[in-house]
Amino acid sequence: MLSTHDIFLGLVAVHIATGSVGLLSFWVPVAGRKGGVNHRRYGRLFVNTLLVTGLTAIAIASTTLIDPVATHPHLSDHETFSNAEMIRAIFGWMMLYLATLTVNLAWHGRLALIHRTNHAATGTPLNLALQAALTIAAANCFYHGYLSQQAMMMGISMVGFATVGTNLWFIYKPKPRNHDYIKEHIKSLVGAGISVYTAFFAFGAVRLLPELALTPGLWAVPLITGLVLIIYHQHATTRRFQSRGATAG
Repeated sequence: MLSTHDIFLGLVAVHIATGSVGLLSFWVPVAGRKGGVNHRRYGRLFVNTLLVTGLTAIAIASTTLIDPVATHPHLSDHETFSNAEMIRAIFGWMMLYLATLTVNLAWHGRLALIHRTNHAATGTPLNLALQAALTIAAANCFYHGYLSQQAMMMGISMVGFATVGTNLWFIYKPKPRNHDYIKEHIKSLVGAGISVYTAFFAFGAVRLLPELALTPGLWAVPLITGLVLIIYHQHATTRRFQSRGATAG
C-alpha cells in the first residue's frame, strides 16, 4: 500500500514535469511575434500544462495538510520548519492558495481570448466558481499567515484578492473594447506565469536551502519581472489599437 510520502513524491514528479514545460513555454508567446503560429501553439501548451501543474499542486498541498511530517521529513531538523503547523502553513495552506491562483489565472486568461465575440461566456459558472475559490483560498492564506506570524503569507494573499477584483470587473464590464480582451489575456496568463515562477523559486529552493522559502527578495524577482511584462505588453496593445484607429480615421 502506498504511503502518504509515496503519493506525495509521485505528485511532485508530475508537478515538476508539467511545471518545467510551462516555465519554458511561457517565454515563446511573451517574447515572440504576437498572434503567430508559435504564439498560439506554445500559448496553448503553456495554459494546458499550467492547469495540470496547478491541479497537482492542489493535491500536493492536500497531502501536506493531511500529514506534514511524513511529506517533508527533510525538514525535521530545521529550526523554522520542524514544527508540523509551520509546515502546514507554508507548504500546505500557502501552496494551496498559489495553486488555486495559478488555475484561476490560466483558465480566466484562456476564456478572455476565446470569447472575444461572446463576452457573456467569460462569466461561466466554472469561472465564477474559480473566483469564489480564490477568494476563500486567499482569505485562508491570510488567516493562517496571521496565526503563524508570517507576513509573507499575509502579503501574498493580497494578490489573490486583487486578481478576483480585476477578473470580476472584466467579466461584468458592459461593453469591453476589442483590445480589452487581449489586455485581460495578457494580465491573466503572465500572472499565471508569475505564480508558477514564484512557487518554483520559493518551494523549489526549500530542497536546498529551506530558509530561502521565506526570503522576500526571492519572491520579489518573479513578481517584479511579471509586472513589468504586463505593463509593457498592455501598453503596447493599447498603442497598437490606437494607431489602427487613427489610420482608419
